[in-house]
Amino acid sequence: MIRVLLVDDQPLIRSGFRALLDAEDDITVVAEAADGRDGVTLARQHLPDVALVDIQMPIADGIETTRRIAADPALAAVHVVILTNYGLDEYVFDALRAGAAGFLVKDIEPEDFLHAVRVAARGDALLAPSITRKLIDRYVAQPPPADTAALAHLTNREREAVALVAQGHSNDQVAARMAITPITAKTHINRAMTKLHARDRAQLVVIAYECGLATPRHR
Repeated sequence: MIRVLLVDDQPLIRSGFRALLDAEDDITVVAEAADGRDGVTLARQHLPDVALVDIQMPIADGIETTRRIAADPALAAVHVVILTNYGLDEYVFDALRAGAAGFLVKDIEPEDFLHAVRVAARGDALLAPSITRKLIDRYVAQPPPADTAALAHLTNREREAVALVAQGHSNDQVAARMAITPITAKTHINRAMTKLHARDRAQLVVIAYECGLATPRHR
């Protein structure tokens, strides 16, 4: 059973998401919060698999809420998914940097929303290749100076795997491109995440671009 925490200051949004999620046999909403501060408290109480967090809320916004959850070792298994009305707005990249596993636009189709919750619960990043490219084009086209020191402890194969993840490839696709098994690809990625202190694959993508391991491909 996938346990979900809803954090949004709009009751109508919360009730709509709850109805949709609770109708599924494999998903249950364990708690709701109207602001980020209460959201973090409830996350500690209920230890959900997925926290759906609105980007703009009173008291503590989605970025601060994500940062607090990501900083708490007891909440390491909680996957934060940011909810936004505006798609790739100015806050999304900050949320990913803070530790979010991905983001969803609130007008998403119901079946896509349910699929996304299941994907997040598995620990996969909600960053499809098309979304990754848009994110890169908008927010990483002029990256800060590369901090290559963070990559010093990665092997060449780990660097290659991370670069492919940053392009939006799945483990199977990484394996195919590197001519290795999916299990080996996953091992390279997990070791890189540990060495780079990345909370999940989404944060690994952010680090890859900030470190200069991957660069935007201008079209």
